[in-house]
Amino acid sequence: MTAAEFILAAVTLQRAAELVLSAFNTRKLLASGGVEVARGHYPLIVAVHAAWLISLWVLGRDQGMNVVALLLYVALQGLRFWVMWSLGSRWTTRIIIMPAKPLVSAGPYRLLSHPNYAVVAGEIAVLPLVLGLPLEAAIFTILNAAVLAIRIQAENRALASRQTMARGAR
Repeated sequence: MTAAEFILAAVTLQRAAELVLSAFNTRKLLASGGVEVARGHYPLIVAVHAAWLISLWVLGRDQGMNVVALLLYVALQGLRFWVMWSLGSRWTTRIIIMPAKPLVSAGPYRLLSHPNYAVVAGEIAVLPLVLGLPLEAAIFTILNAAVLAIRIQAENRALASRQTMARGAR
């Protein structure tokens, strides 16, 4: 197994575990009064992320490693875990609104309104650079930016509507 294959396997396993955690948290949130919104773009996000990971496996598994980019990617993982820890059981890959609960304002949410998306944007750009694939970094950064524009707009609308939803739930 090459170093690149090891890193890609670790990222693939991490993403698979996160999907399991997301499904678990989503079920819990929906069962406790959460409302999923803006489902329509979710398959597009999944497609972009799956294509990104597949392209890295196809094009990068035999590549050398850029150690500086790898260190940056590892730092991004620390930020990813900080985001997930701050959200706790409210972390999910979907947009679930909890009308009766306050927004999370701890951890990185004190600094940014969407820190998870900043981390993901960094990961999408940096992991291909770890493997010496700058074209893939550019292509998937652009694709991810397009889906994030849709996602962030949908999430902002949903968060703005939470107060109306909370009043209706009373």
